[in-house]
Amino acid sequence: YQRRVRDPQFPMQSTEQYLSQKGYSWLLEVDDGDEETTSLLEELDIDLSDIYYKLRCVVFPFKFDRKVLLSSPDFWGPLAVVSCYAFLILWGQFKVVSWVITMWLVGSFLIFLLARVLGGDISFSQTVGVIGYSLLPLIFSVVFLLFTSSFATIAFIIKVIGTLWASFSAGSLLVTEEIAHKRYMLMYPIFLLFIYFISFYSGV
Repeated sequence: YQRRVRDPQFPMQSTEQYLSQKGYSWLLEVDDGDEETTSLLEELDIDLSDIYYKLRCVVFPFKFDRKVLLSSPDFWGPLAVVSCYAFLILWGQFKVVSWVITMWLVGSFLIFLLARVLGGDISFSQTVGVIGYSLLPLIFSVVFLLFTSSFATIAFIIKVIGTLWASFSAGSLLVTEEIAHKRYMLMYPIFLLFIYFISFYSGV
Protein backbone atom coordinates (compact mmCIF):
# COMPACT_ATOMS: atom_id res chain seq x y z
CA TYR A 1 0.00 0.00 0.00
CA GLN A 2 1.51 3.27 -1.11
CA ARG A 3 0.26 6.43 0.54
CA ARG A 4 -0.53 9.16 -1.93
CA VAL A 5 0.69 12.65 -0.96
CA ARG A 6 -1.83 15.38 -1.82
CA ASP A 7 -0.55 18.55 -3.41
CA PRO A 8 -1.61 21.50 -1.18
CA GLN A 9 -2.16 23.63 -4.29
CA PHE A 10 -4.45 21.04 -5.86
CA PRO A 11 -7.76 22.67 -4.76
CA MET A 12 -6.62 26.05 -6.00
CA GLN A 13 -5.52 24.64 -9.35
CA SER A 14 -8.83 22.86 -9.75
CA THR A 15 -10.71 26.06 -8.94
CA GLU A 16 -8.70 28.04 -11.48
CA GLN A 17 -9.31 25.42 -14.17
CA TYR A 18 -13.03 25.30 -13.41
CA LEU A 19 -13.43 29.10 -13.50
CA SER A 20 -11.39 29.31 -16.69
CA GLN A 21 -13.66 26.80 -18.38
CA LYS A 22 -16.74 28.74 -17.29
CA GLY A 23 -15.30 32.09 -18.32
CA TYR A 24 -14.97 33.47 -14.77
CA SER A 25 -11.19 33.46 -14.48
CA TRP A 26 -11.26 37.23 -13.92
CA LEU A 27 -12.54 36.59 -10.40
CA LEU A 28 -9.08 35.41 -9.34
CA GLU A 29 -7.12 38.15 -11.06
CA VAL A 30 -4.99 40.31 -8.75
CA ASP A 31 -4.19 43.88 -9.66
CA ASP A 32 -0.50 44.36 -8.98
CA GLY A 33 -0.50 48.02 -10.03
CA ASP A 34 0.69 50.53 -7.49
CA GLU A 35 -2.19 52.85 -6.77
CA GLU A 36 -1.68 56.09 -4.96
CA THR A 37 -3.25 56.04 -1.54
CA THR A 38 -5.27 59.11 -0.61
CA SER A 39 -6.16 60.26 2.88
CA LEU A 40 -9.70 60.68 4.14
CA LEU A 41 -9.35 64.47 4.05
CA GLU A 42 -8.41 64.31 0.36
CA GLU A 43 -11.29 61.96 -0.37
CA LEU A 44 -13.72 64.42 1.25
CA ASP A 45 -12.02 67.40 -0.40
CA ILE A 46 -11.12 69.01 2.94
CA ASP A 47 -8.23 71.48 2.86
CA LEU A 48 -7.42 72.42 6.47
CA SER A 49 -5.00 75.19 5.48
CA ASP A 50 -7.66 76.73 3.23
CA ILE A 51 -10.26 76.55 6.00
CA TYR A 52 -7.83 78.14 8.46
CA TYR A 53 -7.14 80.99 6.05
CA LYS A 54 -10.86 81.62 5.55
CA LEU A 55 -11.42 81.71 9.31
CA ARG A 56 -8.76 84.39 9.59
CA CYS A 57 -10.44 86.33 6.80
CA VAL A 58 -13.57 86.53 8.95
CA VAL A 59 -11.75 87.39 12.17
CA PHE A 60 -9.53 90.02 10.49
CA PRO A 61 -11.66 91.34 7.60
CA PHE A 62 -9.30 94.19 6.71
CA LYS A 63 -6.06 92.21 6.80
CA PHE A 64 -6.60 89.34 4.37
CA ASP A 65 -7.97 88.92 0.85
CA ARG A 66 -11.53 87.92 1.73
CA LYS A 67 -12.52 87.28 -1.88
CA VAL A 68 -11.21 83.75 -1.47
CA LEU A 69 -14.47 83.00 0.37
CA LEU A 70 -16.28 83.57 -2.91
CA SER A 71 -13.69 82.29 -5.37
CA SER A 72 -13.30 78.88 -3.69
CA PRO A 73 -16.38 78.10 -1.59
CA ASP A 74 -16.39 74.94 0.50
CA PHE A 75 -18.91 73.15 2.69
CA TRP A 76 -16.97 71.45 5.48
CA GLY A 77 -15.47 74.62 6.97
CA PRO A 78 -18.80 76.44 7.34
CA LEU A 79 -20.42 73.24 8.62
CA ALA A 80 -17.75 72.97 11.32
CA VAL A 81 -18.32 76.60 12.37
CA VAL A 82 -22.12 76.22 12.45
CA SER A 83 -21.87 72.93 14.36
CA CYS A 84 -19.47 74.47 16.86
CA TYR A 85 -21.86 77.37 17.40
CA ALA A 86 -24.82 75.01 17.77
CA PHE A 87 -23.09 72.78 20.33
CA LEU A 88 -21.85 75.80 22.25
CA ILE A 89 -25.20 77.54 22.68
CA LEU A 90 -27.26 74.38 23.05
CA TRP A 91 -25.07 72.29 25.35
CA GLY A 92 -27.18 69.45 26.68
CA GLN A 93 -29.86 69.96 24.00
CA PHE A 94 -28.28 68.07 21.13
CA LYS A 95 -31.61 67.45 19.43
CA VAL A 96 -31.82 71.16 18.61
CA VAL A 97 -28.45 71.19 16.82
CA SER A 98 -30.14 69.95 13.66
CA TRP A 99 -32.49 72.94 13.87
CA VAL A 100 -29.57 75.39 13.91
CA ILE A 101 -28.01 73.69 10.88
CA THR A 102 -31.38 73.72 9.13
CA MET A 103 -31.78 77.44 9.75
CA TRP A 104 -28.28 77.99 8.37
CA LEU A 105 -29.15 76.24 5.12
CA VAL A 106 -32.66 77.71 4.82
CA GLY A 107 -31.51 81.20 5.75
CA SER A 108 -28.65 81.00 3.25
CA PHE A 109 -31.09 79.87 0.57
CA LEU A 110 -33.39 82.83 1.24
CA ILE A 111 -30.46 85.27 1.15
CA PHE A 112 -29.31 83.63 -2.10
CA LEU A 113 -32.77 84.03 -3.68
CA LEU A 114 -32.98 87.67 -2.61
CA ALA A 115 -29.51 88.41 -3.97
CA ARG A 116 -30.39 86.82 -7.30
CA VAL A 117 -33.68 88.71 -7.50
CA LEU A 118 -31.83 91.96 -6.87
CA GLY A 119 -29.47 91.10 -9.73
CA GLY A 120 -26.46 89.79 -7.84
CA ASP A 121 -24.10 87.29 -9.47
CA ILE A 122 -23.64 84.79 -6.65
CA SER A 123 -24.19 81.06 -6.22
CA PHE A 124 -25.89 79.12 -3.45
CA SER A 125 -22.64 77.41 -2.44
CA GLN A 126 -20.99 80.82 -2.05
CA THR A 127 -23.86 82.04 0.11
CA VAL A 128 -23.78 78.94 2.31
CA GLY A 129 -20.03 79.27 2.79
CA VAL A 130 -20.07 82.99 3.60
CA ILE A 131 -22.99 82.75 6.04
CA GLY A 132 -21.43 79.73 7.73
CA TYR A 133 -17.99 81.26 8.18
CA SER A 134 -19.52 84.56 9.32
CA LEU A 135 -20.99 82.82 12.37
CA LEU A 136 -17.49 82.82 13.86
CA PRO A 137 -17.95 86.26 15.53
CA LEU A 138 -21.08 84.92 17.22
CA ILE A 139 -19.03 82.05 18.64
CA PHE A 140 -16.69 84.58 20.21
CA SER A 141 -19.69 86.50 21.54
CA VAL A 142 -21.21 83.41 23.16
CA VAL A 143 -17.90 82.55 24.83
CA PHE A 144 -17.78 86.04 26.38
CA LEU A 145 -21.44 85.81 27.35
CA LEU A 146 -20.70 82.70 29.39
CA PHE A 147 -18.74 84.93 31.76
CA THR A 148 -20.73 88.16 31.52
CA SER A 149 -24.33 86.95 31.30
CA SER A 150 -25.03 88.26 34.82
CA PHE A 151 -24.26 91.81 33.63
CA ALA A 152 -27.17 92.72 31.39
CA THR A 153 -25.65 95.85 29.86
CA ILE A 154 -22.32 94.21 29.02
CA ALA A 155 -24.07 91.13 27.64
CA PHE A 156 -26.25 93.32 25.41
CA ILE A 157 -23.23 95.21 24.07
CA ILE A 158 -21.43 91.92 23.31
CA LYS A 159 -24.46 90.63 21.42
CA VAL A 160 -24.71 93.82 19.38
CA ILE A 161 -21.01 93.83 18.52
CA GLY A 162 -21.04 90.15 17.55
CA THR A 163 -24.15 90.54 15.39
CA LEU A 164 -22.83 93.63 13.60
CA TRP A 165 -19.46 91.97 13.09
CA ALA A 166 -21.04 88.85 11.58
CA SER A 167 -23.46 90.89 9.45
CA PHE A 168 -20.68 93.07 8.07
CA SER A 169 -18.52 90.04 7.33
CA ALA A 170 -21.28 88.34 5.36
CA GLY A 171 -22.85 91.41 3.77
CA SER A 172 -19.61 92.93 2.51
CA LEU A 173 -19.00 89.76 0.51
CA LEU A 174 -22.51 88.91 -0.66
CA VAL A 175 -23.25 92.45 -1.84
CA THR A 176 -21.54 92.29 -5.21
CA GLU A 177 -20.86 95.17 -7.59
CA GLU A 178 -24.05 94.48 -9.53
CA ILE A 179 -26.23 95.32 -6.52
CA ALA A 180 -24.00 97.82 -4.74
CA HIS A 181 -26.71 100.50 -5.06
CA LYS A 182 -29.19 98.08 -3.43
CA ARG A 183 -26.87 96.92 -0.66
CA TYR A 184 -29.24 97.80 2.18
CA MET A 185 -32.00 95.64 0.70
CA LEU A 186 -29.70 92.66 1.19
CA MET A 187 -27.80 93.78 4.28
CA TYR A 188 -30.98 94.14 6.33
CA PRO A 189 -32.16 90.50 5.87
CA ILE A 190 -28.61 89.31 6.59
CA PHE A 191 -28.65 91.35 9.80
CA LEU A 192 -32.01 89.82 10.77
CA LEU A 193 -30.68 86.34 10.11
CA PHE A 194 -27.78 86.83 12.50
CA ILE A 195 -30.10 88.37 15.08
CA TYR A 196 -32.07 85.14 14.86
CA PHE A 197 -28.90 83.12 15.37
CA ILE A 198 -27.79 85.10 18.42
CA SER A 199 -31.29 84.76 19.86
CA PHE A 200 -30.68 81.01 20.10
CA TYR A 201 -28.40 81.73 23.05
CA SER A 202 -31.35 83.00 25.10
CA GLY A 203 -33.38 79.94 24.28
CA VAL A 204 -34.97 78.28 21.28
